[in-house]
Amino acid sequence: MRFLEESNNELPRMITIQNPYSLLNRQFEVGNAEVSMQENVGLLAYSPLGCGVLSGKYIEKKDSPNSRLNLFKRFVRYSSNQSTEAAKLYLEIANKHNLSLTTMALAFINQQPFVTSNIIGATNLNQLKENIDSIYVSLSDNIIREIEKVHEMIPDPAT
Repeated sequence: MRFLEESNNELPRMITIQNPYSLLNRQFEVGNAEVSMQENVGLLAYSPLGCGVLSGKYIEKKDSPNSRLNLFKRFVRYSSNQSTEAAKLYLEIANKHNLSLTTMALAFINQQPFVTSNIIGATNLNQLKENIDSIYVSLSDNIIREIEKVHEMIPDPAT
């Protein structure tokens, strides 16, 4: 808000902000989302798959030695017990609705009214295609309700 106030004095106006935002880290919703929408400053959501945790590869034991959390052991916020438990519950929702966890997690981000863009990351073309194709998925109200139940049980496990 302070930067936006100063930009009224002939400075370039901020139009986006880059913050972490995912099913595992929804802290942006607390205060920042309201300001973002009121001031027309869109969120560039980074780490929307929580360092790959929301791809399901760690839960399903499909990760490789070169997977991010295996290479960078200090990124513990996404591999905590709470994050793992929440990711498992989100995977159950995705499976129930015939979606991949990746697609559901990215579609959730894409549907937020304050999100301008979703900063995806992929290590191969199949991942890139899945990430991009998530823009064509609209989560039903029922799926959103199920996601919100998990969020109520385990709010922001990676923060």
